[in-house]
Amino acid sequence: MNRSAAADPDPAGLSIALLRGVNVGGITVKSVPLAEVFVGLGYSSVRTVLASGNVVFDADGREPATVKSEIERGLERAFGYDAWIVLTTQRHVRDVVDAFPFPEVDDRQPYVVFGSDTAVLDELAAFSETETDPAIERIARGDGVLYWDLPRGSSTDTAFAKRSARNRYRSSTTTRNLRTLRKLL
Repeated sequence: MNRSAAADPDPAGLSIALLRGVNVGGITVKSVPLAEVFVGLGYSSVRTVLASGNVVFDADGREPATVKSEIERGLERAFGYDAWIVLTTQRHVRDVVDAFPFPEVDDRQPYVVFGSDTAVLDELAAFSETETDPAIERIARGDGVLYWDLPRGSSTDTAFAKRSARNRYRSSTTTRNLRTLRKLL
């Protein structure tokens, strides 16, 4: 894994685990049992946000790679699925939200694709430069993320949506809309 600001510990803020693929496709993870997994792993100040696999918690200075591994194993044991998370911090999410490069307008949906592997984000960014229609969807590279702006209701239909949904990206990326990210702060 390539290190980025998203993987660095943030001593002044809380950690955030962004779960991939929960509450879709038959994998149901409810908020209370999800929080219990984190508490059971010894994390404090645990708070779940929405029902889409977002957990804010205090990692108590543990190494990010250890935290990521512990959480993925804990989720697999508790919920019986191949769990993948992207680990970040509130400070990083705040910076990502503040840097969103596209205007927010009513008929478009602002998303952020978080990645734990820089090479994967670079590959998806390169794809977007040559294979997407900027009149439909706009993609820009950020710090440990890709910013993605597209027409409402098309998040599974565009060229980038189809590419980023491929199995090869599942273990290292997850997407959140800007409204959800603001709630994590």
